[in-house]
Amino acid sequence: MRNSLILAGLAAALLSGTALAADLPRRAEPPVFTPIPVFAWTGAYLGINAGYAYTEGDTLRTTGIGALQANVVNDLRRPAVGLPQDGFSAGGQGGYNFQLTPGTGFVIGVEADAQYMDLQRSRAETIFRPAFNPNVLTNVYRADLDFLGTVRGRIGYAFDRVLVYGTGGFAYGTVSQSVTFQTGAPVTYAGARSGVETGYAYGGGIEYALPTDSFLNVFNSSAVTLKGEYLRYDLGSRTLFVGTTGGPGVGYNVTYRTEGAIARAGLNFKFGSY
Repeated sequence: MRNSLILAGLAAALLSGTALAADLPRRAEPPVFTPIPVFAWTGAYLGINAGYAYTEGDTLRTTGIGALQANVVNDLRRPAVGLPQDGFSAGGQGGYNFQLTPGTGFVIGVEADAQYMDLQRSRAETIFRPAFNPNVLTNVYRADLDFLGTVRGRIGYAFDRVLVYGTGGFAYGTVSQSVTFQTGAPVTYAGARSGVETGYAYGGGIEYALPTDSFLNVFNSSAVTLKGEYLRYDLGSRTLFVGTTGGPGVGYNVTYRTEGAIARAGLNFKFGSY
């Protein structure tokens, strides 16, 4: 009888425990975490730029050939003439970046750009020094760099959406130069040249990637980036012969140097991985 009572009590306790377990709340499923995508600079890009351009090596050097050097010594033809140039620049660029480690890390790439340069300037002066020449002399100098293109490497370090970089490489541009020396005789010495010059460019900048849903993302690219950049160019020096029909080798040599810098802002549309 005693055993029957014990068995009956164990059965009641088991049934009661089962009922209580059924009333307990079920264990919640663990939340699913969606990782936030890490921004990477890897990918191709196209963009536009605009800024301010100015010359640095803008002093023209004149020497006379033979007896005409006396005119330079007597300041009838200036031995050194400043011809500073400045104006706006506008153009476009394209390139490709590769980021070694997404998020934060080194970025290497290559970029090509081309822009119009508003750097056409001229200077005219009238000189009258009767102690050395009874004529009124007119000297006119012109210089123009209307196009500049570069192909450069880039290397930088990315702090997530901020990229700080340096750049350098090949540069080329369309250069025009002319000089006219005129006296009241009238005798005219003239020289002109125009063509493509080559050299190098270097500089640096900082670039920031906007969120993908930016209103500027009109091409539905993977990112839109804004940059500020300083670029210095040097296309070398050339000597222009300023001669007359009075005979071969009669005239002056005027040396130009084509170098300067651009401070500009740019907008890029990046295509590639996020």
